[in-house]
Amino acid sequence: MSNWEAVYEKWNTYENLDPSLKKELADIQNDEAALEDAFYQELTFGTGGMRGILGPGTNRMNIYTVRKAANGLANHLLANRVNVRDRGVAVAYDCRYMSREFAVETAKVLGSYGIRAYVFKSLRPTPLLSFTVRHLGAVAGVMITASHNPPEYNGFKVYNEDGGQITPGEADEIIEQIRRTENELTVPYLEQDELEEEELINWVGEEVDHAYLERLKQITKLEEEEQERKKEMGIVFTPLHGTAHDLVLKGLDQLNFTNVGVVKEQAEPDPEFSTVKSPNPEEHQAFTMAIEQGQESNAAILLGTDPDADRLGVAVKDKAGEYQVLTGNQLGSLMLDYLLTHTDEHVLKTARLVKTVVTTELGRSIADSYGAKTIDTLTGFKYIGEKIHEFDSSGETFIFGFEESYGYLISSFARDKDAVQAAVMACEMAYYWDKQGKTLLEALDDIYEKHGYYLEGMSSLTLKGKEGSEMIASIMEAVRNKPFEEIGGFSVKQTEDYLAGERTLVEEGRKEEISLPRENMLKFILDEDAWVCLRPSGTEPKIKYYYGVCGSSKEDSRNKLNDIKQALDEAVGQITRS
Repeated sequence: MSNWEAVYEKWNTYENLDPSLKKELADIQNDEAALEDAFYQELTFGTGGMRGILGPGTNRMNIYTVRKAANGLANHLLANRVNVRDRGVAVAYDCRYMSREFAVETAKVLGSYGIRAYVFKSLRPTPLLSFTVRHLGAVAGVMITASHNPPEYNGFKVYNEDGGQITPGEADEIIEQIRRTENELTVPYLEQDELEEEELINWVGEEVDHAYLERLKQITKLEEEEQERKKEMGIVFTPLHGTAHDLVLKGLDQLNFTNVGVVKEQAEPDPEFSTVKSPNPEEHQAFTMAIEQGQESNAAILLGTDPDADRLGVAVKDKAGEYQVLTGNQLGSLMLDYLLTHTDEHVLKTARLVKTVVTTELGRSIADSYGAKTIDTLTGFKYIGEKIHEFDSSGETFIFGFEESYGYLISSFARDKDAVQAAVMACEMAYYWDKQGKTLLEALDDIYEKHGYYLEGMSSLTLKGKEGSEMIASIMEAVRNKPFEEIGGFSVKQTEDYLAGERTLVEEGRKEEISLPRENMLKFILDEDAWVCLRPSGTEPKIKYYYGVCGSSKEDSRNKLNDIKQALDEAVGQITRS
């Protein structure tokens, strides 16, 4: 009997197995491939938590894998933090299947250790959970979400006492505690009525929302008189069946935006995300209904948030009257320029832009032009949150944080990407430029004219299951063992291996240390201000490759970007076929 078969047998013969999981297990009992995939490994707990397909098995999201994760978190907190039981853990959840159930299961396990849980009565956005941890002075936070993954997914995302996603060091400690939990089927827990009787669960209502909205008011760059003025600029908003509806509308109302239309068919939470192929504002098809409504109402700006409201997409009209969806890099660059334009020159001396290594270099150019410093982090907003925490004691001023995948943070009262903040700021920015007689696209063209025509792209290869994971590892190993010397006609000037923690300066023939945490990622700095980066996704069964250029014109940049994309597609294709 193989190891996975032994684990399956343990589950299959467990008398008290949850009835719904028992039925699902019976449905696949004759499908060896499905059983192996469900039991061949434990669901990976990464640097932010875990995410996976719902169903029975150790490699699936279910009440037992959630209990095991919560058990590891409880033991980690008790071993490494003070006043854990009194301070408690904030728990929120989105609209996905089993989200509320997993939130309660988390509280049940925490309660067995005497740790109080603050659980929201109804679904809430991820950035509100980040805010709640800080607002309540909780020792940690848990968000039950799978962000923009397909409907069959859910996840368990952990936040530290600063309100940021847990750091790699904290994740390692939690993982070690999870490993010490030998049997996920027998993790100790209290029943919900016991939690309520012993006051180990506090149900959170709208009081935290009100506190968040008070802080949201303060991010505006508009003068007080302008804030009070009614703004009739047309806005169409879709929460894509997720959690952002109430907070975004209230945030816009606070700035007196009076002409806001919501896509009715996508306003209500729906775990199936039934009107879109993917509830991801990065995907242009997610804007189909918003665009139709925008055309009817002649809206100036369209907003789309993902299900847990930590990512924002924006579309605006071009000169032909057609809506164009801005890339994450474009919207981030526009926001940065707007924020810095309205920042006091004394503040600019300590101002810091924080972006990831795969985010546009246009951000650095904009920051430089205002005298602000740019700090690069690894991919993932947890690293941006970690930098903001360092600023609390370093005297540096956080101005803006963003990543190419539609994640933005304007003010650090939250410590994770925040689509509610970004939605309100995007509308404010569009209103400001409209008063100057410009659209956001025209404002963006001005930025390109000043700084250069930066253009970026990202391709991904989805490789599911055990074989897919092995293939992704093989691709990274192949490129690491034989690094590119040129890509799409561009010579490689530097190779950055973040797993080895070293940078190779090709022309000089020497190496230097990279002062960032270790991660399985490779970046190639090319001539003519171009670059390429390969990275396995931490949340999806994909390998992603990012690339960026800076050309003399839009056409020049598009041609360069296409050359690099074709070269990468061919290179990765050759590896997968070999």
